[in-house]
Amino acid sequence: MQNLHPFNRNTKALLLFFVLAFFAACSNQEQQAASTQPATSMMYEKMNLPVPTVKAVPKELSMHGDTRIDEFYWLKERENPDVIAYLNSENAYREQVTSHTKAFQGKLFEEIKGRIKQDDESVPYKDNGYFYLTRYETGKEYAIHSRKKGSLDAKEEVMLDVNELAKPYKYYAVGGRAVSSNNKILAYGEDTLSRRIYTIRFKDLETGKMLKDVIPNTSGGAVWANDNQTIFYSVKDASLRPYKVFKHKLGTPATKDVEVFHESDETFASAVYKTKSKKYIVIASFQTLTTEYRVLDANQPNGVFRIIQPRTRGLEYFMDHYGDKFYFRTNLDAKNFRLMSTPETATTKENWTEVIAHRDDVLLEGMEIFKDHLVLSERIKGITQLRVRPWNGSPEHYIAFGEDAYMAYVDVNPDFDTEVLRVGYMSLTTPSTTYDYNMNTKKLTQLKQQEVLGGFDRNDYASERIYIKARDGVQVPVSIVYKKGFKKDGKQPLLLYAYGSYGASMDPTFNSARLSLLNRGFAYAIAHIRGGEELGRAWYEDGKLLKKKNTFTDYIDCADYLVNNKYTSPEKLFAMGGSAGGLLMGAVINMRPELFKGVIAAVPFVDVITTMLDETIPLTTGEYDEWGNPNDKTYYDYMKSYSPYDNVEAKAYPAMLVTTGLHDSQVQYWEPAKWVARLRTKKTDKNPLLLYTNMDTGHGGASGRFEKYKEVAMEYAFLLDLAGLAEVEAKN
Repeated sequence: MQNLHPFNRNTKALLLFFVLAFFAACSNQEQQAASTQPATSMMYEKMNLPVPTVKAVPKELSMHGDTRIDEFYWLKERENPDVIAYLNSENAYREQVTSHTKAFQGKLFEEIKGRIKQDDESVPYKDNGYFYLTRYETGKEYAIHSRKKGSLDAKEEVMLDVNELAKPYKYYAVGGRAVSSNNKILAYGEDTLSRRIYTIRFKDLETGKMLKDVIPNTSGGAVWANDNQTIFYSVKDASLRPYKVFKHKLGTPATKDVEVFHESDETFASAVYKTKSKKYIVIASFQTLTTEYRVLDANQPNGVFRIIQPRTRGLEYFMDHYGDKFYFRTNLDAKNFRLMSTPETATTKENWTEVIAHRDDVLLEGMEIFKDHLVLSERIKGITQLRVRPWNGSPEHYIAFGEDAYMAYVDVNPDFDTEVLRVGYMSLTTPSTTYDYNMNTKKLTQLKQQEVLGGFDRNDYASERIYIKARDGVQVPVSIVYKKGFKKDGKQPLLLYAYGSYGASMDPTFNSARLSLLNRGFAYAIAHIRGGEELGRAWYEDGKLLKKKNTFTDYIDCADYLVNNKYTSPEKLFAMGGSAGGLLMGAVINMRPELFKGVIAAVPFVDVITTMLDETIPLTTGEYDEWGNPNDKTYYDYMKSYSPYDNVEAKAYPAMLVTTGLHDSQVQYWEPAKWVARLRTKKTDKNPLLLYTNMDTGHGGASGRFEKYKEVAMEYAFLLDLAGLAEVEAKN
């Protein structure tokens, strides 16, 4: 088992595992939104429950000659009992308002849980003489990580039973499992707060005993040198930015660890990994527009790291090693990236030689190196294609999957000397499927398709891939799935999801929980709006910085199309987005509130200017190239024109469910809390406005395998209730 290369696949999304969010604007459509009060909204109104109140403490925030008044700024005081009391009052209010759906939520939870095979395991993969697998046991929330030596028929060695480790905690997550080269010691990260701050621990796999070594405040990953005694890891600063890399020797206290790298530029973060060849330890420094790498011979852990190519603003390169060369996926004179190589001994860019040329219509997303083959992940017309290129010059080819819209990706492939590629695949109607692909014979062998219990048949569902003309003429892809028999008569409910930031592409993937909506008549659509990277690097760049509003208008144009073409209607159209997608939700409801019946904004980044001006908040400084730096008046003014919190107005808004986690490290809890508090003082409608704060978790929600679906059931019950379908039986 290896410490997997962190920059192989959708690099932009992985680099920016710091996911925040974005948006806002103003609207001139107030009257229409208040013109109708559907029956469900009237039901909420008749409850006549007192809404939570929170004191207003006006604070002046002045910059560039402009003053904003933030009456709820004080909610940032996490340790203030009044803050906790307010969050608890919102939770209690939500429970009261949705009490009529409590039994239905329980039914949905059991329905969703019932589709999941409880006694299940992953497809094993081989690394350094062992087969590694993850399995689950019936009734248990967490994974069991184990291995078998030499053969799948060998005795199972349980490395970690996370169910046992998690018992003392309300939240528990394991990250960064890495086994030493001699297969004897396991290093793993442990997060018990949901702030993505990990403590690295070590287990002797021969005796089963824990070592005394404990390393706090890390990013979770441990990278072994080839001496089986030394590990490298990154630590976080007060803003949760991974900024230093240390070297630890087993058997010594963490206080004696040696600092080997300090990323002093606050706009950069750092990470450490090992090349697939296992020859080099690599330190990566990265921010939105720029990367830089340092390498060290893994056989010489006490040596000095050397720079591959010094950072140059705007130059991105992502590297791996093969033979006597380094290979780079880079944007050097190539907006959509190209592949270059260079000798190990001459690594600066003037020595780079082109291997795969740049193409205007193809985004080079990733590479996987084998002894005899190079595998490239290329996004073509929004869909990732896998391209196999033999090193010996034999004809190259793409893997054919037989569907028009899907997600295919290079799975775990630690074995370097093999002709077999492990591939992952799914679509809106096809559950997660694992294949082995023989790169010589071109034979695709299915190893496993995730079993969906309860009578699921993929042939009962249909999907579409359509293109919608946005207001400026660009064609925006939309992926749609529904149960066969769905009528395009304008009377059906539809949930429109989108993200649209950081160049993260939202692929058309399968979700068994989603069947609870589809089986009750919902359609589900993904708007592949600008700000993502579905249609190449330009698609991303046209949805960031001073072009960010394209993200919002694309979403609105997609919604309008779906209404005008009778997939749904404003009385049955629902919107959903999380993190940066939550900012999207805040923006579009300020711009076009009458277009949506209901909205779910998950961990939403809605207070854009205030957050981007506060460098003490985690991740802020690394986000300037995504959103802009509001210390510059140009960006300040543009942000203010769309920031959801700053653009809340006295008008009617759709029904809303807003979610957050008290320990969120990505989008701090106070952003959604402040937003809801301000909406309560401004909005003129009687539609429900609900805030759910998980008091035990952070950005990703609950940690248990099934526990997280309780929150999904709550969200689905909210949508189905608003659609008048809360008591409708699912049609399997």
